[in-house]
Amino acid sequence: MDKKQLRKHIKAQVAQLSPQHKLLEANEVFGHIENTKLFQQSHNVMLFSSLPDELPTHHIIERWAAMKNVFLPRVKGDDIEVIKYEPGMLKQGSFKILEPTGTTVVSPLVLDLIIVPGVAFDRNGNRCGRGKGYYDRFLSHTKATTIAVCFDCQLVDTLPVEPHDIPAKHIVTHSFKTI
Repeated sequence: MDKKQLRKHIKAQVAQLSPQHKLLEANEVFGHIENTKLFQQSHNVMLFSSLPDELPTHHIIERWAAMKNVFLPRVKGDDIEVIKYEPGMLKQGSFKILEPTGTTVVSPLVLDLIIVPGVAFDRNGNRCGRGKGYYDRFLSHTKATTIAVCFDCQLVDTLPVEPHDIPAKHIVTHSFKTI
C-alpha cells in the first residue's frame, strides 16, 4: 500500500472505534508513559492537541501541565512553532487543530520529550503523518526523545519510508510498547 491508500485504510479503522474505546486506549498509553523513567526525568514535554482520529490528549494535557512544563505545537507557514501551554489559551488554528495562543515561541532544543502523533506507525517507529511533512521538518531540529503514540489499529508491520522521514525513538500503543 502507498501512503495515500494506507491513510484511507487506517482512518476507516479508527472511525469504527467508540469514544469510550479511544479514551480507554489513551489512558493506557499515557499511563504507561507516565510510569517510565524517561517521563519522570523529563521537565519540558511537548504533546499535541488531538484530532478525532488520534488518541485523545486534551485531558492528558491538563494532567501533565500539573506535573511538567507542557508545550504544544502551532503551525506557522510550513513549520511548527513550540508554545508553552497555558490553560484556556487554545483556539482553533490550522487544519481545525486547537493551538496555543501564547506569544512566546521557544526553541525545540529546550524540549526533553516529544509525544508524536501520526496516522500510522510501524514497530520501528517509522511514521506516516497527514502528508504535509510538518513533524518531519520539526523533528529534524530537536534532540528530544520522541515517543509515537497511537491506537493499536494504527500500528502496521511496515511503512513506506522516504529519506526525509524521521522515525520516533519509541512507540506506545495499548498492546505494544518499546519503553
